[in-house]
Amino acid sequence: MNLIKNMLVAPAAVLALWAATAQATTAEAIAERLKPVGEVCVMGEECKGIEAVASAAGGGARTADDIIAKHCGACHTAGVLGAPKIGDTAAWQARATNGIDGLLAHAISGLNAMPPKGTCNDCTDDELRAAIEKMSGL
Repeated sequence: MNLIKNMLVAPAAVLALWAATAQATTAEAIAERLKPVGEVCVMGEECKGIEAVASAAGGGARTADDIIAKHCGACHTAGVLGAPKIGDTAAWQARATNGIDGLLAHAISGLNAMPPKGTCNDCTDDELRAAIEKMSGL
């Protein structure tokens, strides 16, 4: 009878230790998943952690090639829904009745099937201008 008891106690003890460890890991994992992913910042008030977000996002201005690759190329590479193709200066020139400033104004507000800022809501006007200049050759 003691032999059977001893054979059951060892696996039970191992199982209890494993369960305690798993619970500790699970509680930490749950706490990590439940923590806020961001915070709302009000203009004029200090926003804690904004430096970390800026550095994680790459901070500073992105290159025209970065903007085009991530936001513009999907439509302007193939000319989707009549979008002027990258490098087709004649097509861009036909739309540039008010020069680069006119193209930039249309890019900011959106035009036809293109949404405002061409899906790059966090792009600055200078970043958009650089992307337009690069795509159009103007």
